[in-house]
Amino acid sequence: MSAGRVRTAVAYPLCASSLGAAVQAREAGYIEPLLVGPAARLAALMAELGLRAGSLEIVDTPDDEALAARAAAGLARDGAVGMLMKGSLHTDHFMSAVVARESGLRTGRRISHAFVMAAAAYPKLFILTDAAVNIAPTLQEKADIAQNAIDLARALGVARPKVAVLCATESVNPAMPATLDAAALSKMADRQQIRGGQIDGPLAFDNAISRQAAEQKGIVSPVAGDADILLVPDIEAGNMLYKELTWLAGAATAGLVLGTRVPVLLTSRSDAVQARVDSCAVAALYARALAAGAR
Repeated sequence: MSAGRVRTAVAYPLCASSLGAAVQAREAGYIEPLLVGPAARLAALMAELGLRAGSLEIVDTPDDEALAARAAAGLARDGAVGMLMKGSLHTDHFMSAVVARESGLRTGRRISHAFVMAAAAYPKLFILTDAAVNIAPTLQEKADIAQNAIDLARALGVARPKVAVLCATESVNPAMPATLDAAALSKMADRQQIRGGQIDGPLAFDNAISRQAAEQKGIVSPVAGDADILLVPDIEAGNMLYKELTWLAGAATAGLVLGTRVPVLLTSRSDAVQARVDSCAVAALYARALAAGAR
């Protein structure tokens, strides 16, 4: 894979925001989009947006979301593209094609989702995982989620990412299973069962992101107050935290699916164009890291 645009199959981009984002990400130098869907409707939408006919490559499929998603996944399986991007189709149709056994995109690791976030109150980018895919992950699934996020952070230039395993409290409490998982994940990292990062938990949100809060509670940890990755106990906690950060704190976000052979951009149909473009930028960096690791 070259250092230029990453060839990306965009599944069923039949709304202005999804197609517009693919075009803007191309202009920014992140992706080379390959539009997958009904050619006549795609051409009509391109004309509406003032795009020159033939300026974007189209793989024609029947006008069916599931079929377009399967065609896009097949392009990734066959090595024709280096990334997948969700267009205006339903998430279930898109992800069903990605996780299907015949797609050939699964690895031995659990599939997870990560948001790369920037908030004015925090001095650096951080990753929130998993707020979108895994509902109530087991300990082993959390280990995979952590490893996926560590690999992404390293691809973004963080040499040894710091992972805060979030819970309601920083104390291990047998009545709160999430705290037991957090403590186990910390020890798994110590024993190199999770590699490439530092993991500490349980940590409450305040002492994960604030050194002052950690010091006030007497917490001695290289992660506390300086986390690169926030690993949540379940999808409910993650989804609420994600929406609080975006809607109350105005955080900028970029999201993608990890644990697959190629990066998968799982954007929401309500996402702004800029959020989609930012996701392309993050995914392109990750795609190059995956390609470099495969050589």
